[in-house]
Amino acid sequence: MEKRLTTQQLTQVVGEVERLANQEQDELDRSEVQKILLELNLPPELLDDAMIQISRKEALVKQRQSTIKMAIAGSVVGSLLIIATLLFLQNKAQTISKVSVSSDRITLTPDQGENLKVVNKGNNLVYLVTLNKAPVGEKLALNCNWLDPAGKVAHSNRFETKNITTPVWNTQCRYQLPSNAVSGSWEVQIKTGDRLIKQAPFDVQ
Repeated sequence: MEKRLTTQQLTQVVGEVERLANQEQDELDRSEVQKILLELNLPPELLDDAMIQISRKEALVKQRQSTIKMAIAGSVVGSLLIIATLLFLQNKAQTISKVSVSSDRITLTPDQGENLKVVNKGNNLVYLVTLNKAPVGEKLALNCNWLDPAGKVAHSNRFETKNITTPVWNTQCRYQLPSNAVSGSWEVQIKTGDRLIKQAPFDVQ
């Protein structure tokens, strides 16, 4: 039984036949090309060189297109990495900005549970701090400054906590008061970066 075609199939068949016909018209064999060259008073012996040059130009165009695509892809990847890094840093900054101090006290070594307001020269001071909303799963960089009565930094502790496992986190910084420390009102400050999160005054006598 003869197979019948639908209207859609007929349209497709006609389109394919036209494409094949056009392809055959576009493709010339070597003898036809040489004949055309002779008709144009062009040397047919240069046909091979011309074909080589055409191939080189086509290869160069493809190479340039490939290079452009790679450059665009590299630029896109680079931009995505920059955006990801900026988002990460922004998120980290927001997390650190939430850190606060729920309790703090000044004591000595060994700790007897004191919250000292007056200390003696030569004492080994410990500033105990309980952080609130500490970044779980990260280490937090902290800075303690011990300020003398003139407001000058007599000692500074820059340190990093251990890997934080709970949002409420205990930390501390130390300072061995020299025997010739200036008497008067002192202060210890704890910071995250440049942000002051807590300070505690004390007197040295």
